Amino acid sequence: MRSLVSSLVLTLLLAAGPNAAEKPPTTQAAQPTFLVGFAQDTLDNDWRSAQVRELREALASYPEIRFVVTNAQGRTAQQILDIEDLADSGVDLLITSPRDGVAMAPAIGAVFRRGIPVVLLTRGIPSEDYTTYVTLDDIAIAAQAADVLAERLNGKGRILVLQGVPTATTAIRRTQGFQQALENYSGLEIVAQRVGNYLRADALLETEKVLADGIAFDAIFAQSDSMAAGARMALHAADIDPRTLPIVGIDYIGEAREAIRSGEQLASFTYPTCAREGVQQVVKILYGMPFERDISVDSVMVTRDNVERVEPIFKAAP
Repeated sequence: MRSLVSSLVLTLLLAAGPNAAEKPPTTQAAQPTFLVGFAQDTLDNDWRSAQVRELREALASYPEIRFVVTNAQGRTAQQILDIEDLADSGVDLLITSPRDGVAMAPAIGAVFRRGIPVVLLTRGIPSEDYTTYVTLDDIAIAAQAADVLAERLNGKGRILVLQGVPTATTAIRRTQGFQQALENYSGLEIVAQRVGNYLRADALLETEKVLADGIAFDAIFAQSDSMAAGARMALHAADIDPRTLPIVGIDYIGEAREAIRSGEQLASFTYPTCAREGVQQVVKILYGMPFERDISVDSVMVTRDNVERVEPIFKAAP
C-alpha cells in the first residue's frame, strides 16, 4: 500500500513541475509515514550533536517522516548493534556515520542487501553497499592545512598532529592528505602524532603528555577544532601562549572563530555537518525520485582575512 501511495504522490509531483518535485507536499490525507533511523557514533562531541540537531531541524519540514537516533557513545560494537536493531525495528531508511568503516562494513552491507536504503554522512566504508554518501574532500582539506603551516613556518619546523578517531575515514584521509603534502616540504616534520578522538578532553591530555615528555614542536595540526581547543587549554596550563605557534584546525566551530580573531589559531576549514544535503537525498530516496549517489560538499579556509565574513558551521546548542 505504501509503495502505491508513494507512486501516486510522485506522479502528482512530476505533473506539478520540477519546482514542486523538490519538496513533496504535506497533506493530512493519505500521506505515508516513513521511519528513518540514524545510528550516530557519539553525542559527546559537539559537532556530532550538532549533526543530529540539524538533521532533526531539516526533517521537521516533513511530518510524514519519523526520525529516531541512537547513540553508540563512541563504541564501534555498540554502533553495529544499533544499526542491526534499527534494521530489525523496520526503518525505511538508515543513516549512519561509521566510527570504523572496515569493522562496520559487513553490518551496513547486510542492511543494504535487505533492501533498506543506506545514507552515509561524512564517513564511508570500503565497499559499494550504500545508497548515498555525502562527505567532504578530507585529503584536499588536510593538504591545504599543511600548505598553510608550511607558509607560516617558512618551510621549516616541527609539527604536533592531533588525530581524530583513527578508524574513521575522516581521520584516515586527513592524516593521509597532510602527510602527502608534507612531502613537498623537506624542512617540515611530524615530531608527534597523538590520538585525540575529536574530543577536547582527549586532546588536552595528549598535548599535556607531549609537553611532559619534552617533545618540542613549532606548530599544531588538529584534525578538529574541538581538539585544537583542548590543545590550547594544555598550552595555557603550561604557561605557553598559543599565539606563539600556529595552530590549524578543521570544522570552524564558534570557538575556532574566536581563537582566529584573537590570534590563538592560525586557520580553520569549514566542515558542514552535511545534514541539509543528507536530508535532501533521504526525501528523494523515500519518494522514489532520482538522487545522487556520491555528493561532495565544499569547504572554505578561514583565517583572520575572512573570519568576519564566514559564519561558524553551526550555533551552540541552547
